[in-house]
Amino acid sequence: MTMHEPLLSIQNLDIAFGADRTAVVHDLSLRLDRGEILALVGESGSGKSVTVKSVMRLIDQQGGHVTAGRILLTTARQPSVDLALLDERQMRRIRGARIAMIFQDPMTSLNPVLTVGAQLVEAVRQHQPFDDGSAKARAVAMLEKVRMTDPLRRFDQYPHELSGGMRQRVMIAMALICEPDILIADEPTTALDVTVQAEILALIRNLQQQTGMGVLFITHDMGVVAEIADRVAVMRYGRIVEEGPVGRVFDAPAHEYTRKLLDAAPKFRHAATATLNDASAAVPPVLSVSHLTTRFPVRSRILRRHVANLHAVEDVSFDLHPRETVAIIGESGCGKSSLAKSLLRLIPTDEGRAVLAGRDLLSLGGQALRAARDDIQMIFQDPYAALDPRMSIRQILSEPLRIRGLAVEEEGLSALVERVGLPEDSLDRYPHQFSGGQRQRICIARALILRPKVLIADEPVSALDVAIQAQILTLLEELKRDEDLALLFISHDMAVVERVADRILVMYRGTIVEQGPALSVLSCPAHPYTRRLLEAVPVSHPAERFERASLSVPTAAPIYPVGTNIEPARWQTIGPEHRLRVEV
Repeated sequence: MTMHEPLLSIQNLDIAFGADRTAVVHDLSLRLDRGEILALVGESGSGKSVTVKSVMRLIDQQGGHVTAGRILLTTARQPSVDLALLDERQMRRIRGARIAMIFQDPMTSLNPVLTVGAQLVEAVRQHQPFDDGSAKARAVAMLEKVRMTDPLRRFDQYPHELSGGMRQRVMIAMALICEPDILIADEPTTALDVTVQAEILALIRNLQQQTGMGVLFITHDMGVVAEIADRVAVMRYGRIVEEGPVGRVFDAPAHEYTRKLLDAAPKFRHAATATLNDASAAVPPVLSVSHLTTRFPVRSRILRRHVANLHAVEDVSFDLHPRETVAIIGESGCGKSSLAKSLLRLIPTDEGRAVLAGRDLLSLGGQALRAARDDIQMIFQDPYAALDPRMSIRQILSEPLRIRGLAVEEEGLSALVERVGLPEDSLDRYPHQFSGGQRQRICIARALILRPKVLIADEPVSALDVAIQAQILTLLEELKRDEDLALLFISHDMAVVERVADRILVMYRGTIVEQGPALSVLSCPAHPYTRRLLEAVPVSHPAERFERASLSVPTAAPIYPVGTNIEPARWQTIGPEHRLRVEV
């Protein structure tokens, strides 16, 4: 509940970039009260991040300028101040002390060469006159407050030694260590698994209730908005187009754009689940995986002896049929991406078979492997990182053909560009000239250029806005139907999985613990881990909020001493085609 004590008042704000002062935010007014969580939503490019960075005056280092309006910071402890008029020295005293910010990717926001403790102590001593001992005690107490396991040990660790969820907890601890009045959270859970996302959202809500701070939460995920927000402001083209209490906005959106965002958002357990048609199940599988095992050596610190193995993928078997989508779900580190890379032979495998179009991918090498890869292609999570920024789209799409010694036909390239929904003039443009959704379409076109039989999609829409997500998922469905594709879909977004999957494989610590038809697995989960994943999914409407049990159950890495024999999988039948792995 908001206390109706204004903390931040943005009045008629205009923001421009560049020497020619190109306007990107227009006449924006916004209010944040104490004890309130205000969600700022909209697609990429709507001006959300620019707006909140202007509050912190971080746009000054990026060529941005506040050309009109006021940004009033009002607290009971200190007089009101217009942040738009302050210089850099004055802003340094406010950042961290009165307004703090957490970012989307904690790994790029933390210093990799400093320990977690050193960075927390630095944040304390920047604003408060603590000695080293007192600052360390404050830092350890803050780590405990954000529910870090073994905070004293975490204090001396480096960021790369922590999981994504733990790194985000460190960022939250660093932001709150000086007890600011306002917390700005810019997409803090977008890159996190569904269970970790639930933990971080609950943590932010609990800390906000304890301290009474105001939270400005930026997101494009309407499920997160339904889960955490008190009020919602919707941005489009640099303007606020709708604002109001979260329940009213969800029940009766007034603006057409708000309705579009709500309609495009995948809603878990509210959408029709894909079902495997009998024709697809009746034909022979295009990909048959049997007892696939991939292990990585773990070496001792001093002599570098091979003392154990990380069982990244252990005894995995499944079939994939033409025009079928098999979804692999699980938390980070469960083995999803390692399984995909093993099938593509991007990492070495230890045992098993993966038969694609009559050829065992795991036994091929050299030219035979390169030829077999024509039939299995991959779409990656980050489309910008997957494209060479120095190559035009024509070069990107032509490269696979040139590598295989095939002719590059202009008509074929143009037809493919049109097929994936890109503009006609795309071929002579470069990746940076496209939006995130368009770049993902380019990656899909590149994967399709060799007409593969199997397409592996590794989190293909997790970084995209909800409206763009819907477009990409629709495109994949059309391609699967029209091109007789089989799709192996890796995701941690259960609403997306529910929409696209025919069958689901649940991976936990390198093994498949449950598998079956999507409808059966999602409606009647049999394994405790599957139930835990589904319980963590954000609600689709604020009226559906409920108190979740603590989800913070650490998952140990599947590391075993060299020579350890893992018992073969034993399965219990739950229903038609629905099986549960039985622990020996």
